[in-house]
Amino acid sequence: MFGSERKKIERLHFVIIGAQKSGTTALHHLMEKHPDIALGDQQEIHFFDDENIFAKPPDYELLHRHFPALPASAVVGDCTPSYLYWKPAAERIRQYNPAIKLLALLRNPIDRAFAHWNMQRFKGREPLDFLDAIKEETNRIAPPLSIESRRFSYVDRGFYTTQLERFLKVFPREQLLIVKSEQFRGRQLDTMNAIFHFLGVKPIKSIRSKDHNVVPYQREMTSEERKYLYEIFAEEIRDVERLLGWNCSDWKL
Repeated sequence: MFGSERKKIERLHFVIIGAQKSGTTALHHLMEKHPDIALGDQQEIHFFDDENIFAKPPDYELLHRHFPALPASAVVGDCTPSYLYWKPAAERIRQYNPAIKLLALLRNPIDRAFAHWNMQRFKGREPLDFLDAIKEETNRIAPPLSIESRRFSYVDRGFYTTQLERFLKVFPREQLLIVKSEQFRGRQLDTMNAIFHFLGVKPIKSIRSKDHNVVPYQREMTSEERKYLYEIFAEEIRDVERLLGWNCSDWKL
C-alpha cells in the first residue's frame, strides 16, 4: 500500500465528523480501500469528544498511537461521527490542527432519528417506544456532555445547522465538505471521487458498493411518527437548504 520509508504522524489531515447513522461506516470502509489514505486502527477513536482527555491539556499521542508509522505522502484521517454533535469538539479540533479538512454526511433528520432509536433498541439500551422516547428526550439529555446525551439525542442530533455553524465559526468554509447522505448512497462513485478530490488524492474508476454496520429494524416507522417528526424538523430542513444551497425536497412530506 505505502512505500518502505515510514515515520510517526505529526497531525491528522482530515476527520469525518458525522452525522451519526448517516452512512459514515460505509464511507469509512470505502475510504480505507484507497491506496493513499490511512485510517486508524479503529473506526471511531473518540478523542475530541472524550471529556477525561480534555480535563487537562490533551496528550495528542493518545490519538496518534492509533496510527502506524506512515510515509509522509499518506493522507491520514479519523472517522468519529459524534464530533459534529459534541459541542466542544469543533474548537478542540481547531486547536489541534487549524488546517484540517472536515467531512460531514447529513441524512434526512427524520430517518436519522428513527435509525438512532432503532440502534439503541437493538443494543438493549432503549426501553421506550419511538414517540415515547422522543417526548422524553429533553429530560433525558438535560445533563450536558453525559452518556444520556450521546445515547438518547434522537431529535437533537438532527438540528444540523446549529452543529455546522459551530464548525464554520472556527474553520473556513473551504475546509468543510458536506455531503447529502442520500446522494452518497445513490451516486457513490461520483461522491467518493468528489471526496478524494477534496482530500487531494487520485480518483478511482470503480467501486464495490455494500452496506456496512446495518442494524436490523424491528419495525418500520409509522406515517404518524413521520408526520410528528416532520413537524419538529420542517423549519430545520428549510434552514439546511438555505445554509448549504441544497434541495431537500426528498426530506419533506
